[in-house]
Amino acid sequence: MIPFYSLAIGILVAWRATHLLSNENGPWNVLEKLRQWAGTGMLAELLACFYCLSLWIAAPLAAFLGSDWRDRLLLWPAISAGAVLLERLTLRGEDAAPIVLEEPEDTHVLRS
Repeated sequence: MIPFYSLAIGILVAWRATHLLSNENGPWNVLEKLRQWAGTGMLAELLACFYCLSLWIAAPLAAFLGSDWRDRLLLWPAISAGAVLLERLTLRGEDAAPIVLEEPEDTHVLRS
């Protein structure tokens, strides 16, 4: 079990890094150029989605903060969720990015 302040620091680090990579231009527009370089592929989609990117940012933080595999496994989504909550709380008059679930094209079910 990690101390609460370690969890809080992990959440803040995850939010800051995710926000920086997905929403900010950075010095000399370096991060904006990175997002343009990513084009329209998987990396571009990852950098455009705060929720997805926060999971990838939280993974190494959880590995660093956790003391055993169970801690690391539980910390990973917890740190990401904390970063997402902070992002939603810090939006000023903007709507939070919606979570879009796409329906598969082939929707054969046993019952309708």
